[in-house]
Amino acid sequence: MSEQQLIKRYTESIDKIAKEIERDITIMEVCGGHTNVIMRYGIREILPKNVSLISGPGCPVCVSSQHDVDSMIELAMKGVPIATYGDMLKVPGSRYSLDDARAKGGKVFEIYSTTEVIELKKRYGNIIFFGVGFETTAPMTTFLLKNNVCVYSVHKLIPPALQVLVNGDIKIDGFLDPGHVSAIIGVKAYRNIKVPQVVSGFSAERILRAIMILLEQIKKGKDIVVNGYPEVVTEDGNLKAQRELREYFYIGDSEWRGLGILARSGLEVKDDKLNAKIKYRDIIDKVPLPKKSACRCGEILRGLIEPLECPLYRKVCTPENPQGACMVSAEGSCAIYYRYGR
Repeated sequence: MSEQQLIKRYTESIDKIAKEIERDITIMEVCGGHTNVIMRYGIREILPKNVSLISGPGCPVCVSSQHDVDSMIELAMKGVPIATYGDMLKVPGSRYSLDDARAKGGKVFEIYSTTEVIELKKRYGNIIFFGVGFETTAPMTTFLLKNNVCVYSVHKLIPPALQVLVNGDIKIDGFLDPGHVSAIIGVKAYRNIKVPQVVSGFSAERILRAIMILLEQIKKGKDIVVNGYPEVVTEDGNLKAQRELREYFYIGDSEWRGLGILARSGLEVKDDKLNAKIKYRDIIDKVPLPKKSACRCGEILRGLIEPLECPLYRKVCTPENPQGACMVSAEGSCAIYYRYGR
């Protein structure tokens, strides 16, 4: 069966099941990759009126807290070399971004691979890696810890955030779980979250199939996790990567933009000598807490509003002039909406 035939089959099944449910359904996708596909192919527009797709905290750049960004900017301006992935350079801090700090003379380096950080360490002797990402990218940071690179970790864990969202401000009937994260943590990591879930791949056909399966679960009242991406995701996940994470990180409380401090939702560096939060505590402790902003990125990350409802969207906030993290990253909801003309 061709992809077009499968899409037709799944959309027809979705329409049929939605009519049988006879109430409004809210499904949250928890991956910026899924949001990209959903917006690119107009999947929200073809769903039945009683089925809503909303975006969640699926962008690691977006969920990194304002205070963590401000702390890295302060360290850079104090002369400490900083290396991180490109998107983090553009996230606005309370005053300016890491990119602006570089323009003001700070040693801030954009990297594409962790191996580049090793070369920077050889050159400068001392450097901090701003470690960002979910369970997918955290194993790459362990490579740097093995090589005695100091790390400021804002790595986040997805399941604790989903648990908070289930008990949050809006009723979520089901989750589209992220495929790449699930390849590391496995399907079993979601089983304690009592809501219908499907781990999905990244094509339009796979996402529609996942929505169809979710609606079937919701109709039958089943709170189970279905693996819709079996060629990549297994029940137990990547055991080697999990061992690496346990060896170099411990699980601690972590601050999420929009969600606040979530218990046991972040990865912190075990070795105090390589933990930038401890090594540079004297500087970090003096960084003031950020003031409230007109940017509504936090509400967008919780699924409370869409980017169109933010007063800054497309007026003041654009990819060329981002006012919040959701407009910076390619996986941020605001950037995705902007890209596809919403």
